Formats: sequence, C-alpha cells, structure tokens
Amino acid sequence: MNLKSLFKICLLAIILVACKNEAKEAPTETVEVAEADFSFNVEEFADIKILRYQIPGWENLSLKEQKLVYYLTQAGLEGRDIMWDQNYRHNLKIRHALENIYTNYEGDKTTDDWSNFESFLKRVWFSNGIHHHYSNAKLKPAFGKEYLNELLAATNTTLEGEAFDVLFNDKDSKKVNQAKGIDNVLESAVNFYGPDVTNKDVADFYKTKVSPDADKPLSYGLNSQLVKENGVLKERVYKSGGLYGAAIDEIVKWLEKAQGVAENEAQGEALGLLIDYYKTGDLQTWDDYNVAWTAATEGNIDYINSFIEVYNDPLGYRGSYETVVQINDFDMSAKMAVLSENAQWFEDNSPLMEAHKKDSVVGVTYKVVNVAGEAGDASPSTPIGVNLPNANWIRAAVGSKSVSLGNIINAYNNAGGSGRLKEFVHDEEELQLEEEYGQVADKLHTALHEVIGHASGQLNPGVGETKETLKTYASTLEEGRADLVGLYYLYDSKLQELGLVEDWKKVGKAAFDGYIRNGLMTQLIRLDLGDDVEEAHMRNRQWVSAWAFEKGKADNVIEKVTRDGKTYFNINDYEKLHDLFGQLLRETQRIKSEGDYAAVEALVEGYGVKVDQAIHAEVLERNKQFPSPPYSGFVNPVLVPEMDDAGEITAIKVTQPNAFSEQMLRYSKDYNNLPDVN
Repeated sequence: MNLKSLFKICLLAIILVACKNEAKEAPTETVEVAEADFSFNVEEFADIKILRYQIPGWENLSLKEQKLVYYLTQAGLEGRDIMWDQNYRHNLKIRHALENIYTNYEGDKTTDDWSNFESFLKRVWFSNGIHHHYSNAKLKPAFGKEYLNELLAATNTTLEGEAFDVLFNDKDSKKVNQAKGIDNVLESAVNFYGPDVTNKDVADFYKTKVSPDADKPLSYGLNSQLVKENGVLKERVYKSGGLYGAAIDEIVKWLEKAQGVAENEAQGEALGLLIDYYKTGDLQTWDDYNVAWTAATEGNIDYINSFIEVYNDPLGYRGSYETVVQINDFDMSAKMAVLSENAQWFEDNSPLMEAHKKDSVVGVTYKVVNVAGEAGDASPSTPIGVNLPNANWIRAAVGSKSVSLGNIINAYNNAGGSGRLKEFVHDEEELQLEEEYGQVADKLHTALHEVIGHASGQLNPGVGETKETLKTYASTLEEGRADLVGLYYLYDSKLQELGLVEDWKKVGKAAFDGYIRNGLMTQLIRLDLGDDVEEAHMRNRQWVSAWAFEKGKADNVIEKVTRDGKTYFNINDYEKLHDLFGQLLRETQRIKSEGDYAAVEALVEGYGVKVDQAIHAEVLERNKQFPSPPYSGFVNPVLVPEMDDAGEITAIKVTQPNAFSEQMLRYSKDYNNLPDVN
C-alpha cells in the first residue's frame, strides 16, 4: 500500500495544525471521502455541526485495558464543570437555569422564541459557557429578556442580578481580549482572575516568584486563580480542599482506580504523581509528574489530564482543565516514527542561526492515537492533536509526546465535504494538486509541526520563558514558528528520501497552495465582517501568509489575481516562497530565543490582526452558497460497564448518544460536582 492510501484516513484539504496549543477547528475546505455505514453526523445549529466518532480497536483491548480507559474517562468527566467556571464566573449559574427551563418547560415549543432559546442553549453547551469557543465574543441570544423571564417564571427557575443581565448587556463581552493597548486581564471575562485584577497586578505578583532551580522554572500560576482580598493579591489554588476541591476529589477517586489497573510500572508511577499533584497543588510535583509521564511511552493507553493549555489566559499563566483518553494506533504510529528518528537531521539542517539550534534533540515521540473520551477544554470542540508537556526545560531535557487523533480526523473527513475548495482555488492545476497530494501534505505538516517544530530551537542563556518575554504574543509566535518548520521541510527532497512521499515537489506545492489560500482567504469565513483576527492560530496563519505575500511582491512570488469579480492568490515561484518561509522561520526563532517583544509586536500587529475588509466581504459572499457550518465538534461515545453480582466489571460496551442535548443533560446530572459560585 502506498503512502497516499495510508494517509487517506487522515484526509484534510487545509492545514489543521495540531499542537501543544491545540488548533480546535473543523476544516474550511474538505475533499469528500466515501461514507461509512456509521453515521458521523448528529445535528447542526447556528454555526456548529455536531459529529460522532468511533473507537477503532476497542474490542482488541483486554478487559484490564478497557477498565483503564473507562476509569480515565470517568476521571476526566468529573472535572467537566471546572472548565465551565474557569471560562466565566457566572457560567454554572446560567447553565443550570437554562437547563432547568429546557427540561421542565411545558408551554408552546413551536414559536421562534423557543427555537431561538434551544439554539442558544446548545451554543452555550458547545462553548462551555456564554462566550464563543473560537472568537471569544459573548454569545447573543436571539430572544428578549421578557421571554426569558416568562420561561423562568413558568419553570420556577431563578436567574437574577448580574448573571441575568449579562446575557443581554455589553458587559464581559470578550472571554479573552488580546487587543493591543488595553488592560488585557481587566478586559477579559475569563475567570482566572478576580474582576478587579489588572495586567500590572499580575506582573508585579509573579515578579517576586523565584524558582528553586533557575534552569527548571516552575509554572507559577498554572493551577490557581489570582484574586484581590481586601486589596491584597492572593492565589486560590486548584487542589483537594482548595478551589474546585469537590470536583478534584472525584477526579482523584477515578485516577486511583486507574492506577490500580495501570499497564506498567512507569505508567502507574506517573498516575501516582498526578494524584499527588491534585491533592497538594504543588507545582514541583506537577513538573515531576510531567517528567514521569513523558518518559512513560510503553503500553496501549495514554491520557492527558489536568490544567494544561494557557490560551484562555490573556497573559499565558493559567491552565484550562482538559482531558483526552487515547488508545494507540500502532500501525500508523510506526509509519510516522521515521520523523522522530530523524529529528536531529532536521534541526541541523534548518535555516536557524547556529546559536539557536539544539545540539541534541531528545525524546520526541510521535503517535497516531484513537480517542476514547474527552472533557473540559477538549470537548465538545476537540483538538486533532497534542504536543506536551509545555515546559521548555522538560522538552529540552526529557523530550515530549506528540499525538495525532486519528479517529477524530477520520470523523471530520467522513462527515461529508463541501464545494469550498473548488470555489477558492485559482485554477485546475491547483485543484488537482490539492486533490491528489493535499491529504499527504496536511498529514505531514501536522507531524512536522508537532515532532520537529515544537522541539526545534532553544532560548538564549538568561532569556526568560516566552510568556514573560513575548507576553500576549507568545502563543501565536510559537504556533507560527512551528508552522514554518513544517512548511520549510515540506518542500524538501528529504521527505522522499525517507520514504514519506512519492513526489516531494508536488506535495510541497500542494502544502504551500493550501496554506496561503487559507491564511489569506478561506479562514475568514470564521469571522464576522469588521472583526479583527484574535485567535492565536488564525493570527499565525495570517501573519505567516501576509508576510510572505508582501516580502515576495518584488519578485511576484505570490500573485493576487482578480477574475470575474473574484480574488485568488496564485503562487508563481515555489522555490522563492520556500526561501521566504526559511527567512521568516529564522526570524521567529530569533524573536523567541532573544525574547524580542518589539519585534513580535510588529510582526503580529503588522500582519496578523487587521483584515482586508474588501476581501473579507467577498469571501463571506462567496461562502454563502455553502450551508455547512464553519465549526465542528463531537459528542463522546458512552462507555457502559457490565457488572456481575459481586459488583465487578465483566465487560465494557461502547454505545453512542442519540443527540447532543441527551449527552449534555446527562453530563450535567451525573457530573454536577461544583456549586454555582466557587
């Protein structure tokens, strides 16, 4: 079987960057694949499509392995409400009120108002709160406050004060506000900080925190909320007996069960350290756990669990709660291991300054896995891959784990295609390249981004962590840097030498076409006209593409073409574009290595934030013919244990929820571990 056939299960026609920061989006362009008997589609509402995914190979796991997956999945779900409260301080109160109305209202359900209420609740469920999962803008109900008051009265439900008013006013309008020139903490609604905490407060508070070992800096702020009490700043730590303690105790209960059925000693030791971390909140234990977890690479089962990604913090300190439970896909993992084995070659041959290259790239593992369950920030809107841990010193000293979520990608691809690709490609040659080589290009870009990109480069001696030096631009800089590593090597004969592609030039061309097309045009379908680009991954795709377009103007490297009133971007010189990507990669690594805030600000603000309004309006108009929503997410399979008379699990069956509302209401009932106010 050739590589193209092997990669068909991972078919994506635009790049979906899967990374330690997790791109969480469905493709804006897809190429149709054959439909399976399994129904991947659940329902659509607003700008959302809900899908299902399968768990390939479940029946091949031993009962002990199935128990491990089940316990880890239950642990994840027990912390689900933490994510809701982290996203916004009134989310739990609002959700409970809306769900009570939904389940108890006996009035007229044929009206537009009721339909709008249902849609609003589903959007809130999908976003784990009242702010859009991608844009961070507050969701606006299409019904009035009078109608909501009628529903509250009819169902004997209470929702009053600020929690009621905020649904209809302009307060707390952005969950995360990354705009330049404002107090980002004060203007962000995310519940990582008290409502009166400012940027300066955060900077001053953590300026005094000194790690015991300067070479192994602790992740201060990762697992706490920073508030003011009587004018004094104080951390409320997430731990047993601390903030979110009731949910954390339930997480620990299931993790202890999982430790009892661990596949091997290393896995069991890592789980033990995670349990200790949840009990104590100690950040040194968190680092010890990450070292142990990274080194525990044997076995069929792995997982992600805790407060991890910092994208919801405008200053990049605090981690959002998330879990992903994974079953290894051994066949695909073996095929992709060749990148891990050659990581040092890629580092040595990169266009980085010599001082910024690593002498030894260690411990990079890349696996394709199948998801068995997700919760928190990973659900319903899921990543397609993850690269962890995030601490730079652990990645340098021990390594990292990169995974691609194979069954999630497969579900996206089998959910049906659209005609967007044909609408936005410049010509038949570009279309043919995409259809024939796009899937391989996208799969390899994801792998290169993960395995080579995030592992590449090093900070200069004495330069602080990027969240300190690059501040609000750290995330988008890191994602763009890893994207550029992937782009640079996708147009390299080394891939063919390694047996990963059959025609490296055509694969590279397809990758470049897709990236520029998406970065300059098709990703704009996710924005309302007039909006700036704010999400970190969207920003990085735009600043990479826009920078290359501008710097290549003198040689007409990328040509802006207008035909029949429509705009296209056509690459005239792939060799020169490859060189431009190399130049930008060198510069982004310099910025990171030196902690050059002025340079990253100029790069992101100059190329990644503002949108060409004429092109945006055109893209939105051209996209109207395609009804498929721009965002997708998932319900999770339900793992159902069967018990004997002694209460021992004898088998675990996999079932599928019938509807999105069914799963959300069951989760609220079964994993309701936190009060409305925490």
